Amino acid sequence: MVTQSTIEWTSSTWNPCTGCTKTSPGCKNCYAERMSKRLKAMGQQNYQDGFEVRTHPRMLDIPLKLKKPQTIFVNSMSDLFYKNIPAEFIREVFDVMVEAQHHRFQVLTKRSGRLRQLNNSLQWAENIWMGVSIETPEYMYRIDDLRETDASIKFLSLEPLLAPLPDLNLDRIDWVIVGGESGPHARPMELDWVMDIRDQCLNANVPFFFKQWGGTNKKKTGRVLEGKIWDEMPVHPALA
Repeated sequence: MVTQSTIEWTSSTWNPCTGCTKTSPGCKNCYAERMSKRLKAMGQQNYQDGFEVRTHPRMLDIPLKLKKPQTIFVNSMSDLFYKNIPAEFIREVFDVMVEAQHHRFQVLTKRSGRLRQLNNSLQWAENIWMGVSIETPEYMYRIDDLRETDASIKFLSLEPLLAPLPDLNLDRIDWVIVGGESGPHARPMELDWVMDIRDQCLNANVPFFFKQWGGTNKKKTGRVLEGKIWDEMPVHPALA
């Protein structure tokens, strides 16, 4: 099913794949891994193997059945470009997104190398937004991989932000999301890191979205930055 989401920058989630493994420091306290354990205990069919990587072909056509336009985050419980997900299945996911032109799809990966590798074999459409996650300077190469794709909207998710990112190359980047880690054992995010990224976005005329301060109680810490909610998004015809 497509599930209503509490993620601030989207409205729904769709998980044709589930499961993942840790690949960089941002994965340490993975919320999807924690949630998958609860869903398995609840008897949810797609999580009977917990956080093992699985594809769910029966989920593929669900967006086509939804008549009301939605913004849909694809694979909130996995990474579409994980090495064990067959390339043909990834192409089938893209084919559905292309067909469901009335929705806006947001795809996010840490496996930017595979994204770049498969780019030419995928169907791209204006309603498919492609992003990469970056948590520390060591993973800035993911931006270069993203830049080489044919996505019409390219975005960065700097969450959980674990270090300053003072030299972002925002050329051909259309949107930047920043957020602190939340939940048990959340690692801190510094105000100066956020302010610097915000200023880089302003200077480059790139929409800036501040998702949350995070912490063990993200509702308490909120998402106000210098007295303002930053909810900027790209101007784009899809779902306008």
